[in-house]
Amino acid sequence: MIELFKRYFDPCPLVAIIRGVTPDEVEMVGEAIFAAGIRIIEVPLNSPDPFESIRRLSARMGERALIGAGTVLNVRQVREVECAGGRLVVSPNTNPDVIRATVHAGLVSAPGYFTPSEAFAALDAGATALKLFPAEGASPAVVKAQRAVLPKDLPLLVVGGVSAGTMGPWLEAGASGFGLGSGVFSPGRSAEDSGKRAATYVQALASM
Repeated sequence: MIELFKRYFDPCPLVAIIRGVTPDEVEMVGEAIFAAGIRIIEVPLNSPDPFESIRRLSARMGERALIGAGTVLNVRQVREVECAGGRLVVSPNTNPDVIRATVHAGLVSAPGYFTPSEAFAALDAGATALKLFPAEGASPAVVKAQRAVLPKDLPLLVVGGVSAGTMGPWLEAGASGFGLGSGVFSPGRSAEDSGKRAATYVQALASM
């Protein structure tokens, strides 16, 4: 699955996390974020009717973008993501059962971790990429120390509290990219505004 993930991640190493999006607005929000340059979009499962949003956005985007779910906490939800057409499963935690079920379904697995023990447990279960979460509780120094022991080619995303102006130190420490939540989308924000915010991150990253 690493090839599938990198197809969308390498051109722009950002993941848009559109928590709280509704099915009626998800396609417009997704298109605006795509137009800004982001190619991976995650619909957290604590959003309104998330599987319908994933179904609609996956159908709309097709092969243009990698669409999936966030806040996936159990194996049943992995199956529902697959049935909705999602190809990415993101969790806030390290659950080997969820990771193995994701890999078995042929989907990209990007679980959350915080410690080296959690990171290697996730990799042993077959994780495609890892997300350091919550990044507010860590620092670039933590990423630098962990990079000394993690696989060199492992995609490592930093998620939580990242602004367009704070990405540099994380990248210098060894982060591969970022997950972007309320900095891009929050309930009530228009698709146009979300697209502009996404573009700010994309442009900031390109200038580094």
